[in-house]
Amino acid sequence: MIVKQYIKDFEKMGLGMFVHFGLYSIIGRGEWIKFFDQIPTEEYVKNMAKFKVNKNWAHELVRTAKEAGCKYITLTTRHHDGFSLYDTCGLNTYDAVHSATGRDLVREFVDECNKQGIIPYFYHTLIDWWKPEYESDFKAYLEYLRASVEILCKNYGKIGGLWFDGMWAHTDWDWEEDAMYGMIRKYQPDAMIINNTGMGSMGTQGHIELDSVTFERGKPNNIDLENKPKYLATEMCQIFGEQWGYAPQDLNYKPVSEILQNLIDCRRHKANLLLNVGPMPNGMISNIDKGYFEKIGVWMKYNSAAVRDVDYVECNVNQPDDFVMYDNTNKCYYLFVYRTQSKETITFDMDKKVTSMKYLDGNAKIDFTQDNGKVTFVAAPSAPGINLLVRVAKITVK
Repeated sequence: MIVKQYIKDFEKMGLGMFVHFGLYSIIGRGEWIKFFDQIPTEEYVKNMAKFKVNKNWAHELVRTAKEAGCKYITLTTRHHDGFSLYDTCGLNTYDAVHSATGRDLVREFVDECNKQGIIPYFYHTLIDWWKPEYESDFKAYLEYLRASVEILCKNYGKIGGLWFDGMWAHTDWDWEEDAMYGMIRKYQPDAMIINNTGMGSMGTQGHIELDSVTFERGKPNNIDLENKPKYLATEMCQIFGEQWGYAPQDLNYKPVSEILQNLIDCRRHKANLLLNVGPMPNGMISNIDKGYFEKIGVWMKYNSAAVRDVDYVECNVNQPDDFVMYDNTNKCYYLFVYRTQSKETITFDMDKKVTSMKYLDGNAKIDFTQDNGKVTFVAAPSAPGINLLVRVAKITVK
Protein backbone atom coordinates (compact mmCIF):
# COMPACT_ATOMS: atom_id res chain seq x y z
CA MET A 1 0.00 0.00 0.00
CA ILE A 2 1.26 3.48 -0.91
CA VAL A 3 1.29 5.85 2.07
CA LYS A 4 1.78 9.51 1.16
CA GLN A 5 3.17 11.79 3.88
CA TYR A 6 0.93 14.69 2.90
CA ILE A 7 -2.12 12.47 3.45
CA LYS A 8 -0.88 11.50 6.92
CA ASP A 9 -0.21 15.19 7.68
CA PHE A 10 -3.76 16.07 6.62
CA GLU A 11 -5.15 13.31 8.82
CA LYS A 12 -3.38 14.75 11.87
CA MET A 13 -5.05 18.16 11.73
CA GLY A 14 -8.39 17.12 13.19
CA LEU A 15 -10.44 20.27 12.63
CA GLY A 16 -10.92 22.59 9.68
CA MET A 17 -13.27 25.39 8.66
CA PHE A 18 -15.46 25.17 5.54
CA VAL A 19 -16.47 28.53 4.01
CA HIS A 20 -19.43 28.92 1.63
CA PHE A 21 -19.33 32.46 0.27
CA GLY A 22 -20.48 33.96 -3.02
CA LEU A 23 -23.23 35.92 -4.78
CA TYR A 24 -25.83 33.72 -3.07
CA SER A 25 -24.75 35.27 0.22
CA ILE A 26 -26.44 38.51 -0.88
CA ILE A 27 -29.82 36.78 -1.24
CA GLY A 28 -29.38 35.11 2.14
CA ARG A 29 -31.24 31.85 1.54
CA GLY A 30 -28.43 29.38 1.03
CA GLU A 31 -26.05 28.51 -1.78
CA TRP A 32 -28.64 26.64 -3.93
CA ILE A 33 -31.15 29.52 -4.12
CA LYS A 34 -30.60 30.19 -7.84
CA PHE A 35 -31.60 26.59 -8.54
CA PHE A 36 -34.48 26.37 -6.07
CA ASP A 37 -36.07 29.68 -7.09
CA GLN A 38 -35.18 29.19 -10.77
CA ILE A 39 -33.67 32.68 -10.90
CA PRO A 40 -32.78 33.56 -14.50
CA THR A 41 -29.04 34.00 -15.00
CA GLU A 42 -29.45 37.53 -16.34
CA GLU A 43 -31.20 38.47 -13.08
CA TYR A 44 -28.86 36.54 -10.80
CA VAL A 45 -25.68 38.14 -12.19
CA LYS A 46 -27.01 41.58 -11.23
CA ASN A 47 -25.95 40.69 -7.70
CA MET A 48 -22.38 41.41 -8.80
CA ALA A 49 -23.18 45.10 -8.42
CA LYS A 50 -24.15 44.48 -4.78
CA PHE A 51 -21.19 42.25 -3.94
CA LYS A 52 -19.10 44.52 -1.71
CA VAL A 53 -16.74 42.70 0.62
CA ASN A 54 -15.05 44.33 3.61
CA LYS A 55 -11.31 44.84 3.40
CA ASN A 56 -10.66 42.86 6.58
CA TRP A 57 -12.99 39.92 5.84
CA ALA A 58 -10.15 37.44 5.35
CA HIS A 59 -8.32 38.52 8.50
CA GLU A 60 -11.42 38.04 10.66
CA LEU A 61 -12.31 34.75 8.98
CA VAL A 62 -8.88 33.22 9.50
CA ARG A 63 -8.61 34.58 13.03
CA THR A 64 -11.95 33.00 13.96
CA ALA A 65 -10.83 29.65 12.56
CA LYS A 66 -7.48 29.77 14.31
CA GLU A 67 -8.95 30.68 17.69
CA ALA A 68 -11.38 27.74 17.36
CA GLY A 69 -8.47 25.34 16.88
CA CYS A 70 -8.80 24.85 13.11
CA LYS A 71 -5.63 23.97 11.22
CA TYR A 72 -6.98 24.51 7.71
CA ILE A 73 -9.74 26.37 5.84
CA THR A 74 -11.51 25.22 2.67
CA LEU A 75 -12.95 28.18 0.73
CA THR A 76 -15.55 27.97 -2.04
CA THR A 77 -13.52 29.60 -4.81
CA ARG A 78 -16.39 28.84 -7.21
CA HIS A 79 -19.74 27.28 -6.32
CA HIS A 80 -22.48 25.85 -8.53
CA ASP A 81 -23.68 29.31 -9.65
CA GLY A 82 -20.40 29.62 -11.56
CA PHE A 83 -19.25 32.86 -9.89
CA SER A 84 -15.55 32.87 -8.97
CA LEU A 85 -13.97 34.54 -5.97
CA TYR A 86 -10.64 34.52 -7.83
CA ASP A 87 -9.31 36.39 -10.84
CA THR A 88 -10.25 34.14 -13.77
CA CYS A 89 -7.52 35.80 -15.86
CA GLY A 90 -9.65 36.34 -18.95
CA LEU A 91 -11.64 33.11 -18.93
CA ASN A 92 -14.69 35.25 -18.12
CA THR A 93 -15.72 38.42 -16.32
CA TYR A 94 -17.98 36.57 -13.90
CA ASP A 95 -15.66 36.91 -10.93
CA ALA A 96 -14.99 39.00 -7.83
CA VAL A 97 -12.52 41.20 -9.70
CA HIS A 98 -15.32 42.38 -12.02
CA SER A 99 -17.88 42.74 -9.21
CA ALA A 100 -18.43 45.78 -7.02
CA THR A 101 -15.69 44.41 -4.77
CA GLY A 102 -13.10 44.72 -7.53
CA ARG A 103 -10.58 42.47 -5.80
CA ASP A 104 -9.22 38.93 -5.97
CA LEU A 105 -10.71 37.48 -2.78
CA VAL A 106 -8.86 34.18 -3.06
CA ARG A 107 -5.57 36.11 -3.06
CA GLU A 108 -6.63 37.91 0.11
CA PHE A 109 -7.70 34.62 1.68
CA VAL A 110 -4.44 32.83 0.87
CA ASP A 111 -2.30 35.73 2.03
CA GLU A 112 -4.12 35.86 5.35
CA CYS A 113 -3.89 32.09 5.84
CA ASN A 114 -0.15 32.21 5.25
CA LYS A 115 0.19 35.14 7.62
CA GLN A 116 -1.67 33.43 10.46
CA GLY A 117 -0.30 29.91 9.96
CA ILE A 118 -3.45 28.28 8.58
CA ILE A 119 -3.33 25.99 5.52
CA PRO A 120 -5.54 27.17 2.61
CA TYR A 121 -7.66 24.67 0.68
CA PHE A 122 -9.78 25.42 -2.39
CA TYR A 123 -13.30 24.12 -2.95
CA HIS A 124 -14.24 24.18 -6.63
CA THR A 125 -17.55 23.14 -8.13
CA LEU A 126 -17.84 20.62 -10.94
CA ILE A 127 -21.45 21.66 -11.60
CA ASP A 128 -21.94 25.01 -13.36
CA TRP A 129 -25.34 26.69 -13.80
CA TRP A 130 -23.77 29.71 -15.53
CA LYS A 131 -21.66 28.05 -18.24
CA PRO A 132 -23.96 26.84 -21.09
CA GLU A 133 -21.38 24.28 -22.28
CA TYR A 134 -21.94 22.32 -19.08
CA GLU A 135 -25.12 20.98 -20.70
CA SER A 136 -24.53 21.62 -24.42
CA ASP A 137 -20.84 20.74 -24.99
CA PHE A 138 -19.45 18.85 -22.03
CA LYS A 139 -15.95 18.28 -23.46
CA ALA A 140 -15.57 22.02 -24.06
CA TYR A 141 -16.84 22.65 -20.54
CA LEU A 142 -14.22 20.29 -19.09
CA GLU A 143 -11.49 22.26 -20.85
CA TYR A 144 -12.87 25.44 -19.27
CA LEU A 145 -13.09 23.73 -15.89
CA ARG A 146 -9.48 22.52 -16.04
CA ALA A 147 -8.30 25.96 -17.14
CA SER A 148 -10.09 27.42 -14.13
CA VAL A 149 -8.52 24.98 -11.70
CA GLU A 150 -5.12 25.50 -13.33
CA ILE A 151 -5.30 29.17 -12.34
CA LEU A 152 -5.82 28.15 -8.73
CA CYS A 153 -2.91 25.71 -8.90
CA LYS A 154 -0.48 28.19 -10.52
CA ASN A 155 -1.22 31.62 -9.09
CA TYR A 156 -1.48 31.28 -5.30
CA GLY A 157 1.63 29.44 -4.18
CA LYS A 158 1.56 26.19 -2.26
CA ILE A 159 -1.92 25.14 -1.14
CA GLY A 160 -3.19 22.32 1.03
CA GLY A 161 -5.47 20.82 -1.57
CA LEU A 162 -8.46 20.93 -3.90
CA TRP A 163 -11.97 19.93 -2.80
CA PHE A 164 -14.32 19.11 -5.69
CA ASP A 165 -18.08 18.81 -5.51
CA GLY A 166 -20.79 17.82 -7.98
CA MET A 167 -19.68 14.68 -9.77
CA TRP A 168 -22.49 12.93 -7.92
CA ALA A 169 -24.94 14.83 -10.16
CA HIS A 170 -23.89 12.81 -13.24
CA THR A 171 -21.99 9.72 -12.21
CA ASP A 172 -22.37 8.22 -15.69
CA TRP A 173 -20.60 11.13 -17.44
CA ASP A 174 -16.91 11.00 -18.38
CA TRP A 175 -15.37 13.72 -16.22
CA GLU A 176 -11.86 13.08 -17.59
CA GLU A 177 -10.48 12.75 -14.08
CA ASP A 178 -7.04 11.64 -15.29
CA ALA A 179 -6.54 14.97 -17.06
CA MET A 180 -7.78 17.05 -14.11
CA TYR A 181 -5.79 15.28 -11.43
CA GLY A 182 -2.69 15.00 -13.60
CA MET A 183 -2.74 18.76 -14.11
CA ILE A 184 -3.04 19.34 -10.37
CA ARG A 185 -0.11 17.03 -9.64
CA LYS A 186 1.99 18.97 -12.16
CA TYR A 187 1.68 22.19 -10.16
CA GLN A 188 0.82 20.96 -6.65
CA PRO A 189 2.35 17.49 -6.21
CA ASP A 190 1.66 17.38 -2.46
CA ALA A 191 -1.87 18.79 -2.54
CA MET A 192 -4.76 16.76 -1.16
CA ILE A 193 -7.26 15.94 -3.90
CA ILE A 194 -10.75 15.35 -2.53
CA ASN A 195 -13.92 14.73 -4.53
CA ASN A 196 -17.09 14.80 -2.43
CA THR A 197 -19.31 11.76 -3.00
CA GLY A 198 -22.43 13.54 -1.67
CA MET A 199 -24.83 12.58 1.07
CA GLY A 200 -25.87 9.26 -0.45
CA SER A 201 -22.46 7.63 -0.86
CA MET A 202 -20.59 8.37 2.34
CA GLY A 203 -17.07 6.99 2.51
CA THR A 204 -17.10 5.77 -1.09
CA GLN A 205 -13.63 5.37 -2.57
CA GLY A 206 -12.99 6.68 -6.08
CA HIS A 207 -10.18 7.51 -8.48
CA ILE A 208 -6.67 6.41 -7.48
CA GLU A 209 -5.47 10.04 -7.28
CA LEU A 210 -8.06 10.95 -4.64
CA ASP A 211 -6.56 11.25 -1.17
CA SER A 212 -9.55 11.25 1.17
CA VAL A 213 -13.07 9.88 1.36
CA THR A 214 -15.89 12.19 2.47
CA PHE A 215 -18.86 11.97 4.80
CA GLU A 216 -21.21 14.87 4.10
CA ARG A 217 -23.28 15.52 7.22
CA GLY A 218 -22.91 11.88 8.23
CA LYS A 219 -21.12 10.09 11.04
CA PRO A 220 -17.81 8.70 9.77
CA ASN A 221 -16.71 5.12 10.20
CA ASN A 222 -13.55 3.17 9.59
CA ILE A 223 -13.05 2.65 5.86
CA ASP A 224 -11.81 -0.67 4.55
CA LEU A 225 -8.29 -0.24 3.17
CA GLU A 226 -7.36 -3.92 3.11
CA ASN A 227 -5.70 -4.85 -0.19
CA LYS A 228 -6.13 -1.27 -1.41
CA PRO A 229 -3.31 0.31 -3.45
CA LYS A 230 -3.21 3.56 -1.47
CA TYR A 231 -3.77 4.87 2.05
CA LEU A 232 -6.69 7.32 2.33
CA ALA A 233 -7.72 9.90 4.88
CA THR A 234 -11.30 10.56 6.01
CA GLU A 235 -13.20 13.83 6.37
CA MET A 236 -16.70 14.75 7.52
CA CYS A 237 -18.22 18.12 6.55
CA GLN A 238 -20.97 19.55 8.72
CA ILE A 239 -23.18 22.65 9.03
CA PHE A 240 -24.69 24.37 12.07
CA GLY A 241 -28.18 24.76 10.55
CA GLU A 242 -29.67 23.55 7.27
CA GLN A 243 -27.86 25.79 4.77
CA TRP A 244 -24.20 26.01 3.84
CA GLY A 245 -24.46 29.57 2.52
CA TYR A 246 -25.63 32.57 4.54
CA ALA A 247 -29.28 32.15 5.60
CA PRO A 248 -30.26 34.42 8.52
CA GLN A 249 -33.79 32.98 8.67
CA ASP A 250 -32.51 29.44 9.16
CA LEU A 251 -33.23 28.90 12.85
CA ASN A 252 -32.80 25.13 12.88
CA TYR A 253 -29.35 25.19 14.45
CA LYS A 254 -27.89 22.11 16.08
CA PRO A 255 -26.87 22.23 19.73
CA VAL A 256 -23.23 23.07 20.34
CA SER A 257 -22.98 19.74 22.14
CA GLU A 258 -23.97 17.92 18.93
CA ILE A 259 -21.28 19.70 16.92
CA LEU A 260 -18.71 18.88 19.59
CA GLN A 261 -19.89 15.27 19.54
CA ASN A 262 -19.31 15.27 15.77
CA LEU A 263 -15.72 16.32 16.35
CA ILE A 264 -15.15 13.62 18.95
CA ASP A 265 -16.78 10.95 16.77
CA CYS A 266 -14.59 12.02 13.86
CA ARG A 267 -11.36 11.72 15.79
CA ARG A 268 -12.32 8.32 17.15
CA HIS A 269 -12.24 7.21 13.49
CA LYS A 270 -9.22 9.39 12.54
CA ALA A 271 -11.49 11.60 10.43
CA ASN A 272 -11.15 15.36 10.21
CA LEU A 273 -14.21 17.52 10.89
CA LEU A 274 -14.70 20.28 8.30
CA LEU A 275 -17.06 22.67 10.07
CA ASN A 276 -18.92 25.15 7.89
CA VAL A 277 -19.60 28.86 8.13
CA GLY A 278 -21.60 30.97 5.66
CA PRO A 279 -20.31 34.55 5.84
CA MET A 280 -22.65 37.51 5.43
CA PRO A 281 -22.70 39.44 2.11
CA ASN A 282 -19.85 41.67 3.30
CA GLY A 283 -17.68 38.64 4.06
CA MET A 284 -17.92 38.92 7.84
CA ILE A 285 -19.12 36.07 10.03
CA SER A 286 -22.49 36.45 11.73
CA ASN A 287 -22.56 36.65 15.51
CA ILE A 288 -24.23 33.26 15.95
CA ASP A 289 -21.78 31.42 13.69
CA LYS A 290 -18.86 33.17 15.31
CA GLY A 291 -20.27 32.19 18.69
CA TYR A 292 -20.41 28.53 17.69
CA PHE A 293 -16.76 28.57 16.68
CA GLU A 294 -15.91 30.30 19.95
CA LYS A 295 -17.65 27.52 21.90
CA ILE A 296 -15.76 24.83 20.00
CA GLY A 297 -12.62 26.82 20.73
CA VAL A 298 -13.29 26.61 24.47
CA TRP A 299 -13.12 22.81 24.32
CA MET A 300 -10.20 22.79 21.90
CA LYS A 301 -8.23 25.17 24.11
CA TYR A 302 -7.93 22.40 26.66
CA ASN A 303 -8.10 19.26 24.56
CA SER A 304 -6.56 19.98 21.15
CA ALA A 305 -3.63 17.66 21.86
CA ALA A 306 -6.10 14.77 22.10
CA VAL A 307 -7.50 15.32 18.59
CA ARG A 308 -4.38 15.86 16.51
CA ASP A 309 -2.02 12.95 15.76
CA VAL A 310 -3.95 10.19 17.53
CA ASP A 311 -5.21 6.64 16.97
CA TYR A 312 -8.08 4.77 18.59
CA VAL A 313 -7.07 2.00 20.99
CA GLU A 314 -9.27 -0.85 22.22
CA CYS A 315 -8.83 -0.67 26.00
CA ASN A 316 -12.07 -2.26 27.26
CA VAL A 317 -13.42 0.75 29.17
CA ASN A 318 -16.24 -0.26 31.51
CA GLN A 319 -18.34 2.89 31.03
CA PRO A 320 -20.46 3.26 27.87
CA ASP A 321 -19.15 5.75 25.29
CA ASP A 322 -15.79 6.29 27.01
CA PHE A 323 -12.80 5.40 24.86
CA VAL A 324 -9.02 5.74 24.63
CA MET A 325 -6.82 7.35 21.96
CA TYR A 326 -3.07 6.89 21.55
CA ASP A 327 -0.96 10.02 21.02
CA ASN A 328 1.62 9.32 18.30
CA THR A 329 3.53 12.49 19.19
CA ASN A 330 3.88 12.28 22.96
CA LYS A 331 3.62 8.48 23.15
CA CYS A 332 0.91 8.71 25.78
CA TYR A 333 -2.83 7.97 25.89
CA TYR A 334 -5.98 10.03 26.24
CA LEU A 335 -9.16 8.79 27.88
CA PHE A 336 -12.38 10.51 26.80
CA VAL A 337 -14.73 10.59 29.79
CA TYR A 338 -18.42 11.37 29.25
CA ARG A 339 -19.49 11.51 32.90
CA THR A 340 -18.57 15.11 33.64
CA GLN A 341 -21.16 15.86 36.32
CA SER A 342 -21.05 12.85 38.64
CA LYS A 343 -18.65 10.57 40.48
CA GLU A 344 -18.47 7.14 38.87
CA THR A 345 -15.86 4.42 38.98
CA ILE A 346 -14.14 3.92 35.66
CA THR A 347 -11.91 1.01 34.76
CA PHE A 348 -9.95 0.34 31.61
CA ASP A 349 -7.30 -2.13 30.50
CA MET A 350 -3.75 -0.92 29.94
CA ASP A 351 -0.88 -3.31 29.15
CA LYS A 352 1.72 -0.68 30.09
CA LYS A 353 2.54 0.71 33.51
CA VAL A 354 0.65 3.95 34.12
CA THR A 355 2.79 6.53 35.91
CA SER A 356 0.32 9.41 36.12
CA MET A 357 -3.11 10.64 35.03
CA LYS A 358 -4.50 14.17 34.85
CA TYR A 359 -7.39 16.05 33.27
CA LEU A 360 -6.40 18.34 30.42
CA ASP A 361 -8.94 21.00 31.49
CA GLY A 362 -6.88 22.33 34.37
CA ASN A 363 -4.30 19.58 34.85
CA ALA A 364 -6.02 18.24 37.97
CA LYS A 365 -4.25 15.08 39.10
CA ILE A 366 -6.24 11.83 39.04
CA ASP A 367 -5.69 9.23 41.77
CA PHE A 368 -5.78 5.71 40.37
CA THR A 369 -4.80 2.12 41.02
CA GLN A 370 -3.48 -0.45 38.59
CA ASP A 371 -3.79 -4.17 39.20
CA ASN A 372 -2.91 -6.82 36.60
CA GLY A 373 -3.23 -4.28 33.82
CA LYS A 374 -6.63 -2.93 34.95
CA VAL A 375 -6.63 0.76 35.86
CA THR A 376 -9.33 2.06 38.23
CA PHE A 377 -10.23 5.61 39.27
CA VAL A 378 -13.25 7.67 40.27
CA ALA A 379 -14.30 10.28 37.72
CA ALA A 380 -14.40 13.74 39.26
CA PRO A 381 -17.32 16.00 38.36
CA SER A 382 -16.59 19.32 36.71
CA ALA A 383 -16.68 22.42 38.86
CA PRO A 384 -20.07 24.18 39.21
CA GLY A 385 -20.99 26.11 36.09
CA ILE A 386 -18.64 24.11 33.86
CA ASN A 387 -19.77 21.36 31.49
CA LEU A 388 -17.41 20.52 28.63
CA LEU A 389 -19.53 17.51 27.59
CA VAL A 390 -16.46 15.29 27.54
CA ARG A 391 -13.44 15.55 29.81
CA VAL A 392 -10.14 14.19 28.55
CA ALA A 393 -7.62 12.56 30.83
CA LYS A 394 -3.97 12.29 29.81
CA ILE A 395 -2.45 8.92 30.69
CA THR A 396 1.35 8.84 30.98
CA VAL A 397 2.97 5.41 30.74
CA LYS A 398 6.39 3.85 30.71
